Amino acid sequence: MTLLKQLAAILTVALSLFASVLSAAEGMQYPLALAVGPDGRIFIADRDLPGVWQFADGKLSLYFQGEKKFRTPLNAVRCLAIDRDGKLLAGDSSMREIYRFDDAGKPQPLTKGSVGIPMTLAVTAEGSILSSDIEIQRIVKIPAAGGEPQIMTELAAVRGMAVDKEDRVWAVCHGKDAVIRFSPDFAQREVVVSGRPFQFSHHLTFDGAGTPFVIDGYAKTLWKIDGNEAKKFAAGEPWKNPVGLTWSEATGLLVADPHQKAVYKVSPEGTVTQMIPAP
Repeated sequence: MTLLKQLAAILTVALSLFASVLSAAEGMQYPLALAVGPDGRIFIADRDLPGVWQFADGKLSLYFQGEKKFRTPLNAVRCLAIDRDGKLLAGDSSMREIYRFDDAGKPQPLTKGSVGIPMTLAVTAEGSILSSDIEIQRIVKIPAAGGEPQIMTELAAVRGMAVDKEDRVWAVCHGKDAVIRFSPDFAQREVVVSGRPFQFSHHLTFDGAGTPFVIDGYAKTLWKIDGNEAKKFAAGEPWKNPVGLTWSEATGLLVADPHQKAVYKVSPEGTVTQMIPAP
């Protein structure tokens, strides 16, 4: 390697380290999705970082930082989930891929770029990974170990998905009906919430009691699904455009708002408090 190439390599590494330090100092830039690991760590997908943050012991730190260059891993991370082994999964539209993070914190591709635009992830009881591909308007299933995605059903613009205690798959979408529930094998399809009560729905999750919730960005509202009806549970300020949603045994419902660059916790009574960063 010539001296010029060596200097260029050193400069590249230095710039990368500088960008990492700068991003950490700036904090979250556009938090889109959330997942909670078995050890209680909160993972936060940041579209503009780009990459993933982790929050543990009251501290926010970088878990993985991708590159700004398109078609590089996690350049456009959009969704997160935790697999049955407690490993972090991430959907990335820039690489058209689902990644699983290994023990060293490195993302390993699972589908050889066979997923289009993954908007939400869920994991079945036996460990298969479900992804909503908004490009082809389908929900696909990926083997737990990785492999070719299998199309399970067609559904318009699924942006939120979760698996309940009976292994049924719930999806919130932008079709003629807002919330659809599928049997574990997708053979049966049932409308849970008919019509379009949401302005612009995003993620769906269950609390510890198994109650489903949906976050609605445009309405600045967290909806509780009660039977076949969507009821407002929390709404308005301080949210500007809440998008990410998950549940943690330690903190309860968690909501990410990219416009506020913050993550909020919601009490069982519906009180919203900023959690990350600390107010």
